[in-house]
Amino acid sequence: MRIPRLKRASSQEGQQANRLASASTGWWLLVVVFIEAAVALSIRLPLAFGLPPWVGIDGPTGFPALLALLIVPLVVLAAWRLMRQQQRERSQAFRTSRLMDTVLHTSLDWLWATGPDGRFTFCSPACKDITGYEPSELLGRHITRVIDPGDLADARVDWKARESGDSSWSRVVTVCRHRDGSRVLVDVAGRPMRDREGRDRGFEGTCRVLNRETARSHAEVTARIRELLTDGSLITAFQPIVCLETGNVVGVESLTRFSGSQELSPEVRFMEAASVGLDIELEILALRTALTTAAGLPPELYIAANLSPRACLDPRLAAAIAESAIPPRRIVLEVTERHEVADYEPLAEALAPLRRAGLRIAVDDAGAGFASMRHILQLKPDLIKLDREIIAGIDTDPGQRALGAAMVGFSSEIGAALVAEGIETEAELDAVTKLGMTAAQGYHLGRPALRPEDWAAWG
Repeated sequence: MRIPRLKRASSQEGQQANRLASASTGWWLLVVVFIEAAVALSIRLPLAFGLPPWVGIDGPTGFPALLALLIVPLVVLAAWRLMRQQQRERSQAFRTSRLMDTVLHTSLDWLWATGPDGRFTFCSPACKDITGYEPSELLGRHITRVIDPGDLADARVDWKARESGDSSWSRVVTVCRHRDGSRVLVDVAGRPMRDREGRDRGFEGTCRVLNRETARSHAEVTARIRELLTDGSLITAFQPIVCLETGNVVGVESLTRFSGSQELSPEVRFMEAASVGLDIELEILALRTALTTAAGLPPELYIAANLSPRACLDPRLAAAIAESAIPPRRIVLEVTERHEVADYEPLAEALAPLRRAGLRIAVDDAGAGFASMRHILQLKPDLIKLDREIIAGIDTDPGQRALGAAMVGFSSEIGAALVAEGIETEAELDAVTKLGMTAAQGYHLGRPALRPEDWAAWG
Protein backbone atom coordinates (compact mmCIF):
# COMPACT_ATOMS: atom_id res chain seq x y z
CA MET A 1 0.00 0.00 0.00
CA ARG A 2 3.00 2.36 -0.32
CA ILE A 3 1.54 4.55 -3.08
CA PRO A 4 1.65 8.23 -1.93
CA ARG A 5 4.07 9.19 -4.73
CA LEU A 6 1.78 7.70 -7.36
CA LYS A 7 -1.17 9.43 -5.74
CA ARG A 8 0.57 12.82 -5.94
CA ALA A 9 1.48 12.25 -9.58
CA SER A 10 -2.10 11.32 -10.50
CA SER A 11 -3.36 14.37 -8.56
CA GLN A 12 -1.10 16.73 -10.53
CA GLU A 13 -2.28 15.16 -13.78
CA GLY A 14 -5.89 15.68 -12.70
CA GLN A 15 -5.28 19.37 -11.92
CA GLN A 16 -3.55 19.89 -15.27
CA ALA A 17 -6.44 18.20 -17.10
CA ASN A 18 -8.94 20.47 -15.32
CA ARG A 19 -6.97 23.57 -16.31
CA LEU A 20 -6.80 22.44 -19.96
CA ALA A 21 -10.55 21.71 -20.00
CA SER A 22 -11.29 25.16 -18.56
CA ALA A 23 -9.04 26.89 -21.11
CA SER A 24 -10.58 24.89 -23.97
CA THR A 25 -14.08 25.87 -22.83
CA GLY A 26 -13.13 29.55 -22.78
CA TRP A 27 -11.72 29.49 -26.31
CA TRP A 28 -14.79 27.76 -27.74
CA LEU A 29 -17.08 30.29 -26.09
CA LEU A 30 -15.02 33.15 -27.54
CA VAL A 31 -15.23 31.68 -31.06
CA VAL A 32 -19.02 31.17 -30.77
CA VAL A 33 -19.56 34.73 -29.48
CA PHE A 34 -17.46 36.11 -32.37
CA ILE A 35 -19.49 34.17 -34.95
CA GLU A 36 -22.78 35.28 -33.35
CA ALA A 37 -21.66 38.91 -33.38
CA ALA A 38 -20.65 38.68 -37.05
CA VAL A 39 -23.99 37.15 -38.03
CA ALA A 40 -25.92 39.76 -36.04
CA LEU A 41 -24.01 42.61 -37.66
CA SER A 42 -24.60 41.13 -41.13
CA ILE A 43 -28.36 41.36 -40.42
CA ARG A 44 -28.82 44.46 -38.28
CA LEU A 45 -26.32 46.81 -39.89
CA PRO A 46 -27.80 46.73 -43.47
CA LEU A 47 -31.33 47.07 -42.06
CA ALA A 48 -30.29 50.26 -40.28
CA PHE A 49 -29.52 51.82 -43.70
CA GLY A 50 -32.63 50.42 -45.38
CA LEU A 51 -30.73 47.72 -47.22
CA PRO A 52 -31.42 43.98 -47.36
CA PRO A 53 -29.43 41.80 -44.95
CA TRP A 54 -26.09 40.62 -46.27
CA VAL A 55 -26.85 37.00 -45.46
CA GLY A 56 -30.06 36.99 -47.42
CA ILE A 57 -32.52 36.67 -44.52
CA ASP A 58 -35.81 37.99 -45.88
CA GLY A 59 -39.22 36.82 -46.88
CA PRO A 60 -40.80 33.68 -45.33
CA THR A 61 -37.40 32.28 -44.25
CA GLY A 62 -36.46 35.32 -42.25
CA PHE A 63 -38.27 34.52 -38.99
CA PRO A 64 -37.05 30.87 -38.69
CA ALA A 65 -33.52 32.02 -39.42
CA LEU A 66 -33.68 34.70 -36.75
CA LEU A 67 -35.17 32.19 -34.29
CA ALA A 68 -32.31 29.80 -35.05
CA LEU A 69 -29.83 32.57 -34.37
CA LEU A 70 -31.49 33.18 -30.98
CA ILE A 71 -31.44 29.48 -30.08
CA VAL A 72 -27.73 29.07 -30.84
CA PRO A 73 -26.59 31.24 -27.87
CA LEU A 74 -28.94 29.34 -25.56
CA VAL A 75 -27.50 26.03 -26.68
CA VAL A 76 -23.97 27.36 -26.24
CA LEU A 77 -24.85 28.68 -22.78
CA ALA A 78 -26.37 25.32 -21.75
CA ALA A 79 -23.29 23.47 -23.03
CA TRP A 80 -21.03 25.89 -21.17
CA ARG A 81 -22.99 25.44 -17.93
CA LEU A 82 -22.86 21.64 -18.32
CA MET A 83 -19.12 21.72 -18.84
CA ARG A 84 -18.71 23.99 -15.81
CA GLN A 85 -20.80 21.55 -13.71
CA GLN A 86 -18.70 18.62 -14.87
CA GLN A 87 -15.55 20.55 -14.04
CA ARG A 88 -16.85 21.30 -10.52
CA GLU A 89 -17.78 17.63 -10.03
CA ARG A 90 -14.31 16.52 -11.15
CA SER A 91 -12.77 19.03 -8.78
CA GLN A 92 -14.97 17.81 -5.91
CA ALA A 93 -14.15 14.19 -6.70
CA PHE A 94 -10.45 15.06 -6.69
CA ARG A 95 -10.73 16.79 -3.32
CA THR A 96 -12.69 13.83 -1.90
CA SER A 97 -10.14 11.36 -3.26
CA ARG A 98 -7.30 13.38 -1.79
CA LEU A 99 -9.08 13.55 1.58
CA MET A 100 -9.69 9.77 1.59
CA ASP A 101 -6.05 9.20 0.69
CA THR A 102 -5.02 11.39 3.63
CA VAL A 103 -7.36 9.49 5.97
CA LEU A 104 -6.03 6.11 4.83
CA HIS A 105 -2.39 7.08 5.34
CA THR A 106 -2.67 9.10 8.57
CA SER A 107 -5.53 7.52 10.53
CA LEU A 108 -4.68 5.33 13.52
CA ASP A 109 -7.81 3.29 12.74
CA TRP A 110 -7.38 0.19 10.61
CA LEU A 111 -9.79 0.30 7.66
CA TRP A 112 -10.51 -3.17 6.29
CA ALA A 113 -12.80 -5.06 3.96
CA THR A 114 -13.39 -8.78 3.44
CA GLY A 115 -15.10 -10.83 0.77
CA PRO A 116 -17.99 -13.23 1.47
CA ASP A 117 -15.42 -15.97 2.15
CA GLY A 118 -13.89 -13.98 5.01
CA ARG A 119 -10.65 -13.16 3.18
CA PHE A 120 -9.26 -9.63 3.22
CA THR A 121 -9.82 -7.60 0.07
CA PHE A 122 -8.55 -4.28 1.48
CA CYS A 123 -6.34 -3.21 4.39
CA SER A 124 -5.19 0.30 5.26
CA PRO A 125 -1.59 0.92 6.42
CA ALA A 126 -2.70 1.13 10.08
CA CYS A 127 -3.02 -2.66 10.17
CA LYS A 128 0.79 -2.83 10.56
CA ASP A 129 0.60 -1.07 13.95
CA ILE A 130 -2.23 -3.29 15.22
CA THR A 131 -1.38 -6.72 13.77
CA GLY A 132 2.29 -6.50 12.83
CA TYR A 133 1.44 -7.42 9.21
CA GLU A 134 1.90 -5.22 6.16
CA PRO A 135 -1.36 -4.72 4.21
CA SER A 136 0.01 -6.78 1.31
CA GLU A 137 0.63 -9.70 3.69
CA LEU A 138 -3.03 -9.84 4.75
CA LEU A 139 -4.68 -9.38 1.35
CA GLY A 140 -6.18 -12.69 0.31
CA ARG A 141 -5.72 -14.15 3.81
CA HIS A 142 -8.61 -15.23 6.01
CA ILE A 143 -9.62 -12.96 8.88
CA THR A 144 -8.88 -15.77 11.35
CA ARG A 145 -5.19 -15.06 10.77
CA VAL A 146 -5.57 -12.09 13.14
CA ILE A 147 -8.80 -12.78 15.07
CA ASP A 148 -9.68 -16.18 16.50
CA PRO A 149 -13.10 -17.54 15.40
CA GLY A 150 -14.12 -18.00 19.03
CA ASP A 151 -13.40 -14.38 19.85
CA LEU A 152 -15.46 -13.26 16.87
CA ALA A 153 -18.36 -15.53 17.80
CA ASP A 154 -18.33 -14.44 21.44
CA ALA A 155 -18.14 -10.69 20.79
CA ARG A 156 -21.59 -9.13 20.95
CA VAL A 157 -23.07 -6.51 18.65
CA ASP A 158 -23.97 -3.15 20.16
CA TRP A 159 -27.60 -3.30 21.29
CA LYS A 160 -28.57 -0.01 19.65
CA ALA A 161 -27.62 -1.35 16.23
CA ARG A 162 -29.65 -4.50 16.86
CA GLU A 163 -32.68 -2.57 18.08
CA SER A 164 -32.64 -0.30 15.03
CA GLY A 165 -32.78 -3.31 12.73
CA ASP A 166 -29.47 -2.35 11.16
CA SER A 167 -27.11 -5.24 10.53
CA SER A 168 -24.04 -3.08 11.12
CA TRP A 169 -22.28 -3.17 14.48
CA SER A 170 -20.15 -0.88 16.63
CA ARG A 171 -18.12 -0.94 19.84
CA VAL A 172 -17.49 -4.67 19.67
CA VAL A 173 -14.59 -5.30 22.03
CA THR A 174 -12.54 -8.35 21.09
CA VAL A 175 -8.97 -9.60 20.90
CA CYS A 176 -6.71 -9.29 17.87
CA ARG A 177 -3.78 -11.67 17.56
CA HIS A 178 -0.52 -9.87 16.76
CA ARG A 179 2.05 -11.38 14.45
CA ASP A 180 4.39 -12.02 17.39
CA GLY A 181 1.72 -14.11 19.14
CA SER A 182 0.64 -11.46 21.64
CA ARG A 183 -2.99 -10.44 22.13
CA VAL A 184 -4.20 -6.88 21.49
CA LEU A 185 -7.48 -5.55 22.89
CA VAL A 186 -9.37 -3.85 20.04
CA ASP A 187 -12.63 -2.07 19.33
CA VAL A 188 -14.24 -3.15 16.02
CA ALA A 189 -17.05 -1.57 14.00
CA GLY A 190 -18.37 -2.73 10.64
CA ARG A 191 -21.25 -3.41 8.29
CA PRO A 192 -22.12 -5.93 5.58
CA MET A 193 -21.66 -5.11 1.89
CA ARG A 194 -24.43 -6.11 -0.52
CA ASP A 195 -24.95 -5.89 -4.27
CA ARG A 196 -28.06 -4.55 -6.03
CA GLU A 197 -29.86 -7.86 -5.55
CA GLY A 198 -29.19 -7.76 -1.81
CA ARG A 199 -26.68 -10.61 -1.84
CA ASP A 200 -23.83 -10.54 0.66
CA ARG A 201 -20.52 -9.39 -0.73
CA GLY A 202 -18.51 -9.40 2.48
CA PHE A 203 -17.92 -6.86 5.22
CA GLU A 204 -16.15 -3.55 5.70
CA GLY A 205 -15.27 -1.64 8.83
CA THR A 206 -12.65 -0.20 11.15
CA CYS A 207 -10.58 -1.46 14.04
CA ARG A 208 -8.73 0.47 16.71
CA VAL A 209 -6.65 -0.39 19.76
CA LEU A 210 -8.32 0.27 23.10
CA ASN A 211 -6.13 2.73 24.98
CA ARG A 212 -6.26 4.09 28.49
CA GLU A 213 -8.81 6.74 27.59
CA THR A 214 -11.27 4.25 26.07
CA ALA A 215 -10.65 1.28 28.35
CA ARG A 216 -12.62 0.91 31.54
CA SER A 217 -11.27 2.23 34.82
CA HIS A 218 -9.13 0.06 37.07
CA ALA A 219 -11.69 0.16 39.89
CA GLU A 220 -14.56 -0.84 37.59
CA VAL A 221 -12.62 -3.76 36.14
CA THR A 222 -11.54 -4.94 39.59
CA ALA A 223 -15.11 -4.88 40.87
CA ARG A 224 -16.40 -6.79 37.86
CA ILE A 225 -13.71 -9.49 38.05
CA ARG A 226 -14.23 -9.95 41.79
CA GLU A 227 -17.93 -10.37 41.12
CA LEU A 228 -17.13 -13.10 38.56
CA LEU A 229 -15.00 -14.88 41.16
CA THR A 230 -17.87 -15.03 43.66
CA ASP A 231 -21.17 -15.19 41.75
CA GLY A 232 -20.62 -18.55 40.02
CA SER A 233 -21.30 -17.14 36.55
CA LEU A 234 -18.57 -19.23 34.91
CA ILE A 235 -19.77 -22.11 32.75
CA THR A 236 -17.86 -24.54 30.54
CA ALA A 237 -18.38 -25.53 26.92
CA PHE A 238 -16.53 -28.50 25.44
CA GLN A 239 -15.24 -28.83 21.88
CA PRO A 240 -14.48 -32.35 20.58
CA ILE A 241 -10.99 -33.47 19.58
CA VAL A 242 -11.06 -36.23 16.94
CA CYS A 243 -8.52 -38.97 16.30
CA LEU A 244 -7.63 -38.75 12.59
CA GLU A 245 -6.85 -42.46 12.31
CA THR A 246 -10.17 -43.75 13.66
CA GLY A 247 -12.47 -40.75 13.36
CA ASN A 248 -13.54 -41.17 17.00
CA VAL A 249 -13.71 -38.38 19.56
CA VAL A 250 -10.84 -38.97 21.99
CA GLY A 251 -10.93 -35.80 24.04
CA VAL A 252 -12.37 -32.33 24.49
CA GLU A 253 -11.05 -28.85 25.05
CA SER A 254 -12.77 -26.91 27.82
CA LEU A 255 -13.76 -23.36 26.88
CA THR A 256 -14.84 -20.93 29.59
CA ARG A 257 -18.03 -18.96 29.07
CA PHE A 258 -19.72 -16.38 31.25
CA SER A 259 -23.45 -16.47 31.87
CA GLY A 260 -25.48 -13.29 31.83
CA SER A 261 -24.16 -10.29 29.90
CA GLN A 262 -22.14 -11.18 26.81
CA GLU A 263 -20.76 -7.75 25.91
CA LEU A 264 -17.17 -8.97 26.18
CA SER A 265 -15.62 -12.17 24.91
CA PRO A 266 -14.04 -14.60 27.42
CA GLU A 267 -10.55 -13.72 26.19
CA VAL A 268 -11.22 -10.05 26.89
CA ARG A 269 -12.35 -10.89 30.42
CA PHE A 270 -9.14 -12.83 31.07
CA MET A 271 -7.12 -9.91 29.75
CA GLU A 272 -9.02 -7.54 32.01
CA ALA A 273 -8.38 -9.83 34.97
CA ALA A 274 -4.66 -9.76 34.15
CA SER A 275 -4.72 -5.95 34.03
CA VAL A 276 -5.85 -5.82 37.68
CA GLY A 277 -3.77 -8.75 38.93
CA LEU A 278 -6.64 -11.25 39.24
CA ASP A 279 -5.85 -13.45 36.24
CA ILE A 280 -4.48 -16.39 38.25
CA GLU A 281 -7.59 -16.47 40.44
CA LEU A 282 -9.83 -16.45 37.37
CA GLU A 283 -7.79 -19.17 35.62
CA ILE A 284 -7.87 -21.50 38.65
CA LEU A 285 -11.62 -20.94 39.02
CA ALA A 286 -12.12 -21.69 35.30
CA LEU A 287 -10.14 -24.94 35.71
CA ARG A 288 -12.16 -26.00 38.76
CA THR A 289 -15.39 -25.26 36.88
CA ALA A 290 -14.24 -27.26 33.85
CA LEU A 291 -13.24 -30.29 35.93
CA THR A 292 -16.53 -30.21 37.83
CA THR A 293 -18.54 -29.94 34.61
CA ALA A 294 -16.47 -32.74 33.00
CA ALA A 295 -18.23 -35.26 35.25
CA GLY A 296 -20.99 -35.25 32.61
CA LEU A 297 -18.64 -36.33 29.80
CA PRO A 298 -18.17 -39.89 28.56
CA PRO A 299 -15.51 -41.43 30.85
CA GLU A 300 -13.12 -42.38 28.05
CA LEU A 301 -12.52 -38.77 26.93
CA TYR A 302 -9.67 -36.64 28.18
CA ILE A 303 -10.20 -32.98 29.18
CA ALA A 304 -7.80 -30.29 27.94
CA ALA A 305 -7.79 -26.97 29.81
CA ASN A 306 -5.82 -23.79 29.05
CA LEU A 307 -3.52 -22.49 31.75
CA SER A 308 -0.85 -19.79 31.69
CA PRO A 309 2.69 -20.55 32.92
CA ARG A 310 2.15 -18.36 35.98
CA ALA A 311 -1.00 -20.27 36.89
CA CYS A 312 0.93 -23.55 36.57
CA LEU A 313 3.28 -22.28 39.30
CA ASP A 314 0.43 -21.55 41.69
CA PRO A 315 0.03 -24.17 44.49
CA ARG A 316 -3.76 -24.00 44.08
CA LEU A 317 -3.38 -25.89 40.79
CA ALA A 318 -2.37 -29.14 42.52
CA ALA A 319 -5.21 -28.72 45.01
CA ALA A 320 -7.76 -28.18 42.22
CA ILE A 321 -6.69 -31.38 40.47
CA ALA A 322 -6.53 -33.41 43.69
CA GLU A 323 -10.02 -32.30 44.72
CA SER A 324 -11.50 -33.08 41.30
CA ALA A 325 -13.41 -36.27 40.54
CA ILE A 326 -11.54 -36.50 37.22
CA PRO A 327 -8.39 -38.65 37.49
CA PRO A 328 -5.11 -36.93 36.43
CA ARG A 329 -4.66 -39.37 33.52
CA ARG A 330 -7.73 -37.77 31.86
CA ILE A 331 -6.46 -34.20 32.32
CA VAL A 332 -4.32 -32.30 29.81
CA LEU A 333 -2.99 -28.86 30.72
CA GLU A 334 -2.51 -26.66 27.66
CA VAL A 335 0.25 -24.18 28.48
CA THR A 336 -0.54 -20.87 26.78
CA GLU A 337 1.58 -17.89 25.73
CA ARG A 338 -0.05 -15.33 27.99
CA HIS A 339 3.15 -14.76 29.98
CA GLU A 340 6.81 -14.92 29.08
CA VAL A 341 8.78 -17.60 30.94
CA ALA A 342 12.20 -16.34 32.00
CA ASP A 343 13.20 -19.55 33.80
CA TYR A 344 11.65 -22.88 32.85
CA GLU A 345 13.17 -24.87 35.72
CA PRO A 346 10.59 -23.81 38.38
CA LEU A 347 7.79 -24.43 35.89
CA ALA A 348 9.05 -27.93 35.09
CA GLU A 349 9.47 -28.70 38.80
CA ALA A 350 5.92 -27.55 39.58
CA LEU A 351 4.47 -29.75 36.85
CA ALA A 352 6.64 -32.82 37.54
CA PRO A 353 4.51 -34.30 40.41
CA LEU A 354 1.34 -33.87 38.37
CA ARG A 355 2.91 -35.54 35.35
CA ARG A 356 4.07 -38.45 37.47
CA ALA A 357 0.46 -38.87 38.60
CA GLY A 358 -0.60 -39.25 34.95
CA LEU A 359 -1.45 -35.66 33.94
CA ARG A 360 -0.29 -34.70 30.45
CA ILE A 361 1.07 -31.38 29.16
CA ALA A 362 0.23 -29.77 25.84
CA VAL A 363 1.69 -26.64 24.27
CA ASP A 364 -1.09 -24.51 22.78
CA ASP A 365 -0.96 -22.31 19.65
CA ALA A 366 2.30 -23.81 18.40
CA GLY A 367 3.57 -21.77 15.47
CA ALA A 368 1.75 -18.57 16.43
CA GLY A 369 4.78 -17.06 18.18
CA PHE A 370 8.27 -17.74 19.51
CA ALA A 371 7.09 -18.50 23.06
CA SER A 372 5.27 -21.67 22.00
CA MET A 373 8.40 -23.14 20.44
CA ARG A 374 10.39 -22.38 23.60
CA HIS A 375 7.65 -24.12 25.60
CA ILE A 376 8.04 -27.21 23.39
CA LEU A 377 11.81 -27.37 23.72
CA GLN A 378 11.83 -26.75 27.47
CA LEU A 379 8.71 -28.60 28.66
CA LYS A 380 8.87 -31.62 26.30
CA PRO A 381 5.06 -31.83 26.09
CA ASP A 382 2.92 -34.89 25.47
CA LEU A 383 0.81 -33.02 22.91
CA ILE A 384 1.55 -30.15 20.50
CA LYS A 385 -1.43 -28.16 19.22
CA LEU A 386 -0.74 -26.49 15.88
CA ASP A 387 -2.17 -22.99 15.66
CA ARG A 388 -4.95 -22.11 13.21
CA GLU A 389 -2.54 -19.77 11.41
CA ILE A 390 -0.65 -22.81 10.11
CA ILE A 391 -3.78 -24.88 9.41
CA ALA A 392 -5.85 -22.26 7.53
CA GLY A 393 -5.29 -22.91 3.82
CA ILE A 394 -2.84 -25.77 4.37
CA ASP A 395 -4.57 -27.63 1.52
CA THR A 396 -3.50 -24.97 -1.02
CA ASP A 397 -0.34 -23.41 0.41
CA PRO A 398 2.86 -25.45 -0.23
CA GLY A 399 4.75 -23.53 2.44
CA GLN A 400 2.20 -24.35 5.11
CA ARG A 401 2.14 -28.00 4.07
CA ALA A 402 5.94 -28.12 4.32
CA LEU A 403 5.80 -26.60 7.80
CA GLY A 404 3.06 -29.03 8.81
CA ALA A 405 5.11 -31.98 7.55
CA ALA A 406 8.15 -30.71 9.46
CA MET A 407 6.08 -30.47 12.65
CA VAL A 408 4.86 -34.06 12.13
CA GLY A 409 8.44 -35.26 11.95
CA PHE A 410 9.51 -33.08 14.89
CA SER A 411 6.66 -34.24 17.13
CA SER A 412 7.39 -37.86 16.26
CA GLU A 413 11.05 -37.38 17.24
CA ILE A 414 10.15 -36.07 20.70
CA GLY A 415 7.29 -38.54 21.21
CA ALA A 416 4.45 -36.00 21.20
CA ALA A 417 1.03 -36.25 19.57
CA LEU A 418 0.27 -33.49 17.05
CA VAL A 419 -3.20 -31.89 17.14
CA ALA A 420 -4.35 -29.59 14.33
CA GLU A 421 -6.50 -26.72 15.62
CA GLY A 422 -9.11 -24.77 13.70
CA ILE A 423 -10.14 -27.28 11.02
CA GLU A 424 -12.94 -25.53 9.12
CA THR A 425 -13.10 -27.33 5.76
CA GLU A 426 -13.01 -30.89 4.45
CA ALA A 427 -9.98 -29.98 2.34
CA GLU A 428 -8.03 -28.88 5.42
CA LEU A 429 -9.02 -32.11 7.19
CA ASP A 430 -7.82 -34.22 4.24
CA ALA A 431 -4.53 -32.31 4.12
CA VAL A 432 -3.64 -32.75 7.81
CA THR A 433 -4.70 -36.41 7.69
CA LYS A 434 -2.40 -37.10 4.72
CA LEU A 435 0.46 -35.34 6.52
CA GLY A 436 0.12 -37.82 9.38
CA MET A 437 -1.10 -35.57 12.16
CA THR A 438 -2.54 -37.38 15.16
CA ALA A 439 -5.77 -35.54 15.94
CA ALA A 440 -7.74 -32.43 15.03
CA GLN A 441 -10.42 -30.06 16.26
CA GLY A 442 -12.37 -27.22 14.71
CA TYR A 443 -15.82 -26.10 13.64
CA HIS A 444 -15.81 -28.60 10.76
CA LEU A 445 -15.48 -31.46 13.26
CA GLY A 446 -17.65 -30.07 16.03
CA ARG A 447 -18.53 -26.77 17.63
CA PRO A 448 -18.27 -26.05 21.36
CA ALA A 449 -21.30 -27.52 23.15
CA LEU A 450 -22.87 -26.71 26.52
CA ARG A 451 -25.48 -29.50 26.65
CA PRO A 452 -24.74 -32.92 28.20
CA GLU A 453 -26.86 -34.62 25.53
CA ASP A 454 -24.40 -33.35 22.90
CA TRP A 455 -21.46 -34.63 24.94
CA ALA A 456 -23.05 -38.06 25.22
CA ALA A 457 -22.98 -38.44 21.43
CA TRP A 458 -19.18 -38.16 21.47
CA GLY A 459 -18.90 -41.37 23.44
